[in-house]
Amino acid sequence: MALIYKIVGAAEWRAAETAGVFLGSDVDRRDGYIHFSTAEQAPQTAARWFAGRDDLMLAAVDAEAFGPALRWEPARAGALFPHLYGALPLTALAWARSLPLGPDDRHVFGELA
Repeated sequence: MALIYKIVGAAEWRAAETAGVFLGSDVDRRDGYIHFSTAEQAPQTAARWFAGRDDLMLAAVDAEAFGPALRWEPARAGALFPHLYGALPLTALAWARSLPLGPDDRHVFGELA
């Protein structure tokens, strides 16, 4: 299973758990796709877009579950990022956990697998 990661506010994630599907954050809906990161990209994504937030969840999903709806497209410095054009059914979820801040105010990811 190839995992990709979504960083999302805890309240948004709880709503998705209730609904059984994540339709995207405000930014995702504005851009027309759900933003994901690889394990290598996730810490930089958190630092750039979620700095200082202590109300986050990290969701790991199976990239292979989406077929052609998942596209790898250039973003920061031309790096390819996974973008999901459609809803994220929680059946594709491998796991979800809180994404706490460490004493240095950087998010603590732990093992991403």
